[in-house]
Amino acid sequence: MREVERIKLLLASAERISKEQDIDKLLILLSDLARDVLEADRCSLFLLDEKRRELWTKVAHGVEEIRVPANSGIVGWVAEKGESLIVNNAYADSRFNPEVDRETGYKTRNIIAIPLFDKKGNILGVFQAVNKRNGDFSQQDLEIFTLLGGYASSAIENSILQAKVKSAYREAIMRLSHAAEYKDPETYNHIVRVGLYTRLMAEGLNFEKEICENVMLATPMHDIGKIGIPDAILLKRGKLNEWEWEVMKKHTIIGFEILKDSSSELLQMAALVALDHHERWDGKGYPSGKKGEEISLWGRMTAIADVFDALLSKRPYKEPWTFERAIDYLIDLKGKAFDPILVDLFLNNISQVEEIREKYKDEN
Repeated sequence: MREVERIKLLLASAERISKEQDIDKLLILLSDLARDVLEADRCSLFLLDEKRRELWTKVAHGVEEIRVPANSGIVGWVAEKGESLIVNNAYADSRFNPEVDRETGYKTRNIIAIPLFDKKGNILGVFQAVNKRNGDFSQQDLEIFTLLGGYASSAIENSILQAKVKSAYREAIMRLSHAAEYKDPETYNHIVRVGLYTRLMAEGLNFEKEICENVMLATPMHDIGKIGIPDAILLKRGKLNEWEWEVMKKHTIIGFEILKDSSSELLQMAALVALDHHERWDGKGYPSGKKGEEISLWGRMTAIADVFDALLSKRPYKEPWTFERAIDYLIDLKGKAFDPILVDLFLNNISQVEEIREKYKDEN
């Protein structure tokens, strides 16, 4: 490929690279571009797995995921030394590990590989291209590959930072959700299960991944308003009197007021969950007596998940129900308390519900 053609290809891709927000798609885009600009047969982008001391392919043309020891082969040498490398006769180089070729049936002829670093100089992984279609890899190839590797390094580092922030945010949300449970006889695993059940429903409705994740984090906050209910009412053994019951019902409004003014889409969703999770499909719920689709979708989902899990759980005032009895209860109240379409969706995934229940069992 002539130099002018390479420049045109790079410029044509520059806008797509700058606008792509999805990290996985960006890394695929960079790998495809590197393959085309270098006129290579395929590219692989290896990330370093520190715990397992392995390099694994985040992107790999022509093969499924590859995992190799972190000190093995050309990629291992590049990761260990932190230096770029051009090898134009792979099988003549002692650093080359032919094991992957033997496993895949591929024949590696030549390789160009560059290390990927974060801003502190720590190794993130290795970007590799193999089998230049015409001739050998050159120093000019290395310069272009290094430029693309810089984009890849930034994308990977941003992805890692986003994952850490998201993990911390998720933990904070779950701890916030559990705040009310310290005063109530429900368990931490109950709120985890409710979130996972509602994510199942969101996935069944074909919502995009981010919305499904938000549903899973928002629905456990359904009872956050209970922190505003006096202990004498919240912890009372036995039936509440009429006045006490009216106070108890206000936990839905309290939760909504706590969460409603956030700029976060997740917390806005959680506000609707807190407000609507005791509304009924037939309009006989509280606090507003909303009916049918007047009730937010997130509140309708939470009502099913919360009630079903509570029925299966042991409480000071009751023994746990069997799965069969809880399922019959949902069916009996389909179209009365619960959205009939969501009940069917929930029951169509009952085997996965059972798996979640088993994985996140309450501690005795």
